[in-house]
Amino acid sequence: MPNDTPAPRLPGHIAIIMDGNGRWAQQRRRPRMIGHRAGARAVNRTIDFCLDHGIGALTLFAFSSENWGRPQDEVDSLMKLFLGALDREVDELHRRGVRVRFIGDRSRFGASIVQRMHKAEQRTQDNRAMTLAIAASYGGRQDIALAARALAEQVAAGTLKPEQIDEELLGSHVALSDLAPPDLFIRTGGDTRISNFLLWQLAYTELWFTDVLWPDFDATILQQALDDYAGRERRFGLTSAQIAANATQSTHP
Repeated sequence: MPNDTPAPRLPGHIAIIMDGNGRWAQQRRRPRMIGHRAGARAVNRTIDFCLDHGIGALTLFAFSSENWGRPQDEVDSLMKLFLGALDREVDELHRRGVRVRFIGDRSRFGASIVQRMHKAEQRTQDNRAMTLAIAASYGGRQDIALAARALAEQVAAGTLKPEQIDEELLGSHVALSDLAPPDLFIRTGGDTRISNFLLWQLAYTELWFTDVLWPDFDATILQQALDDYAGRERRFGLTSAQIAANATQSTHP
């Protein structure tokens, strides 16, 4: 007998703030870098889950533009961890069909990291199983400001009129403009704020917060987020009645 139960609605794009590495380590009376290394394992679990479930895009907030203000020894250790991850993980990601890309201000990274970022992007650019976007030295306000500057330069050059600038045009100049906006935003670690992450892109994203610290994030917690997402009604400014009517029209042309 056929099963008429519809498959759960999955997000096509998930964005995550991976918070709590330092606190995880402090709870265990270990150095903060131990927490960051444990967090790297949680990244791998999350990528595995998304690939297994056919989620097309995953954006991870790895290092914010404000994180440069952390103690220098921690920043240096994070850069070494980042560099090691690029060296270790790209081959496997490429084998599994993952397209890797980076968003943020690369000018503050050392030449060796920038070179490896570029190499990873070039090598995986034709992969289609999933896009993994890593936000590094990234800030949402910075992202919007750079988009505005690009349009201002076009106006100054006489190739664009101010009245031609609208949401669609500005949106085409922010990071990840070639991807659909995130459907689901997740933040671990207990804080319930966006923290300057993808400010433009998250306008209609469903937000989900958990007290779980990032190194403890696993398939069970991620499935809880997806289950919650599947039960939400996404209206995008419309009414529930309009959503229902649109759904009926789409299933009965």
